[in-house]
Amino acid sequence: MKTPSRSLMAPLAVMLAIPALVSAQGPFLPLRTERAPIIDGRLDDAVWSEAPYVSDFRTWAPDYGKAMVGDTRTYMAYDGNNLYFAFRAFDPEPDKIKASVTNRDNIRRDDWICINLDSFNDQQSLYALYVNPLGIQGDTRYAAGKEDGGFDMVWYSSGQIDDEGYTVEVSIPLKSIRYSDGDTVSMGVIFERRISRQSEMGTFPPLDPAEQEWLTQMHPMVYRRLQQHTLLEILPAVTYTNGRSHEAGTLSTIRDEGDFSLTTKYGLSSDLVFDGAFNPDFSQVEADAGQVDVNLRYPLYFAEKRPFFLEGRESFHFGATGLSERDPVGSVVYTRTIVDPIAGAKLSGKLGGKNTLASIYTADELQDTEITDEKSYAHNAIVRFKRALSEDSYVGGIYAGRELIGHYNRVLGVDGQLRVSESSLLSFGAIGSQLKQDAATERQDGHTLGVSYSHSTRNVDYILTARDVSEQFRTEMGFVARNGLAQFSGLLRPKLYPESDLVRRIDIELFSAQGRDSYSDMWETFNHVSAQAFLWGSLTFKAKYSYSTEIFLDRRFDTGGFHVYGGGQFTNALFFGVLYRRLGSIYYSDEPYQGKSNRLTVTSIFQPSDKLRWDLSLVYSDLTRDSDGERIYDYPIGRAKLTYQLNKYLFLRGILEYNDFREELTTDFLASFTYIPGTVIHLGYGSLYDKTRWQGSEYVPADDFLETQRRLFFKMSYLWRM
Repeated sequence: MKTPSRSLMAPLAVMLAIPALVSAQGPFLPLRTERAPIIDGRLDDAVWSEAPYVSDFRTWAPDYGKAMVGDTRTYMAYDGNNLYFAFRAFDPEPDKIKASVTNRDNIRRDDWICINLDSFNDQQSLYALYVNPLGIQGDTRYAAGKEDGGFDMVWYSSGQIDDEGYTVEVSIPLKSIRYSDGDTVSMGVIFERRISRQSEMGTFPPLDPAEQEWLTQMHPMVYRRLQQHTLLEILPAVTYTNGRSHEAGTLSTIRDEGDFSLTTKYGLSSDLVFDGAFNPDFSQVEADAGQVDVNLRYPLYFAEKRPFFLEGRESFHFGATGLSERDPVGSVVYTRTIVDPIAGAKLSGKLGGKNTLASIYTADELQDTEITDEKSYAHNAIVRFKRALSEDSYVGGIYAGRELIGHYNRVLGVDGQLRVSESSLLSFGAIGSQLKQDAATERQDGHTLGVSYSHSTRNVDYILTARDVSEQFRTEMGFVARNGLAQFSGLLRPKLYPESDLVRRIDIELFSAQGRDSYSDMWETFNHVSAQAFLWGSLTFKAKYSYSTEIFLDRRFDTGGFHVYGGGQFTNALFFGVLYRRLGSIYYSDEPYQGKSNRLTVTSIFQPSDKLRWDLSLVYSDLTRDSDGERIYDYPIGRAKLTYQLNKYLFLRGILEYNDFREELTTDFLASFTYIPGTVIHLGYGSLYDKTRWQGSEYVPADDFLETQRRLFFKMSYLWRM
C-alpha cells in the first residue's frame, strides 16, 4: 500500500521551518505543545516543524556501528495528556519496504520502528512499542533479560508509505504508562528501526558493543510540568458459549450458557495500580497450535494468552531461571495452571523510587473435584518484590502459594542480578518449596538453586551456569521439567564478521552441560558444536552436532545427533524455513528402550497482498527402536491458517489442522474486531472431527470423519477509561 508524498501538501510555514537536530551528548528535551498533532501518519502538523529530532541511526545487527540503508529522523513532543513521537524513515528502495495490514503484535517480520521507553529511568524495565510502516502496532515489556510479548497497552499510531520511504506518528497516553511523580520527570529511551529485507536493525543513540544490556544504555529524556493523571478503567465483558459433543451416537449440547464479567483498574498513584475482577473473563480466543504429545518425560508448555495475566507479567521473571537450553527450571510462575477463577486481584507498581511490587490473587474453581465430592476452590497467591540497585542490578524475593482443602504447595525464594562490568552480569536465585498432598501425608520440603555468569561483547559471548534441583522440589504454579538434577554448563560463542556480501556474520557455538541424576547417582552429558551463518538479505543457515546422554530410570541413553536449519524472508511475500533433526531418543515407559528419532519442522508464510496472509506448517516426529528396527510411531501434524485483515481493526481467520497420529481434524474460524485492547468483539466457531462412527453401543474406527465436538463462542467487551 502506497500513498503520495505529502511534502508538497504541507503548509508553507511548515516547509520553511527547521526543527532542531539534537545529539546524544545531553538529555533529550521534547517540545511541550498546546497543538496536539493528528495521528494520521502524515508529518504536516505544525508541531513537527518545531519539535527537536535525532538522526544518524547506527546498526546493532548483524553488526554494530554501520550506517543504515536509509536515514531515520525521530521527533519528540508532549502535552498535558500524551507523549508524541514521529518518524521519517527514508528508504532508497521504497517498493521493497515490507509492511502488512495485520492484527496487533504480528509485525515482527515487517519493517518497523520501535520506541524503547524506560518510563522510570531506573534501568529495571522498559516498554517496547513497535509500529510498522502502515501503523500496525506491537508492544512488549522487557525486564530481567526477558522480553514479554503478551503485554498489550492502549496507545495510538498511524503510518504512511510514500516515494521516499515511510512516516509514522505515535501518541502514548500518560494514563497508559507508569512514571515517577514530580515537576521534572526523567525517562530513558532508545529509538530503534528494522529493515526487513536486510535483517538490519539500528538505534539512536548507537549501542556500545562492549555493553551487554540495553537498559544500561538508555538515553535520558526529560519532561517538565508533566501532569499526573488518576487512572480509572472499567471493563465489562459478555461471553456466550455453546458446546456440543458426540455421545451415544448423537451430537448433544453439553454447554449452553452466557456469562458476565467485570474488571476494574484504579491508579493509586501514577506508578502504583490496583486491578480487581469479578468472575473475570479468562477465555482464550487464539487456539493453541498442536504439539507432539506422545512419549513425553514432562508436560508440554503452552504460552499464556489471557489478558488478565499478561499485564505486568514481566515483574514475575525470576533470576537464574531458564539458564540454558538444558535448564529444567523454566519459570517460577506459570499462570496457565490457574484455570477457572471466580475472582482475581492484582497490585503492581512502584513503592518509592527503587522498590517494585507485583502481586496476584485468584480463587480458582476446580474443574474436577480433587479433594472432596463437593465444589472446591484453589486459592492462588503470588507476591513479588524487587529492590533496584545501581544500573540494572537488583535483589528481590517471591512467594507463590496454592492452597485448597487439606492440600498446599508453597514456594519462597530470593533472587537478584549484579552488574559486574559493562559487559558482564551475575544472576542468582534460590527457592524453597513445601508440598502437603493431604492430611494423611507428611510435608515434603525441597529446593532449587541457580547461578549464572554471562559476558557479551561484539566479538564473543560466554555463559557459565550451575543448577541444583532437589528430588522433593515442587512448584504447582511454576514450570519445572525435571527434579533430582544437579547440573553445570558453559557456553562459548565467538562471532565472526567476514568481508563478504554473501555472509555477513558467523556465530560459532560451543556448549557443554554435565549433570548428575540424584535418583540413580549417575552422570549425564550434553555437548554441542554449531555454526550459524547470517547470509545476504535475511537468510540464515545453521548446522549443529551434539553428543549427549540422558539418565532415565537408572539407565543411560544416547540422545545425541545433528540438526540443520535453513530459511528466511526470500521475498516480501514469502518466508520459508526448514528444521531437521536426527537424534538418539528414549521411549519413556516403565520399560524404556533406546531408539532413533527424526524430527522435522517446516514453516511457510505467504503474503500475496498487505491484507492476506497464509501460514502453513508441518511438524513431524517418529521413533524407531534400535534393537529390532521397528517403527514405534509416526506423528505428523499439518496446520494451515488463512487470515484476511480488512483493516487495522477487523480480521477474519480460518485454521485447519490435521493430526495424523490421532486421526483428528480440527477447524477453527474467528471474526475479530479490536479497536483498542479491551474494546473487542470476537465471534468464533470450531469443530473436531475423528475417524470414527457409532456402531450399536460403541464408537469404532472408520474411514470417514465424524464431527465429534462443536463450539460456538462470542465475546464483547468495552473499555471505559476515565
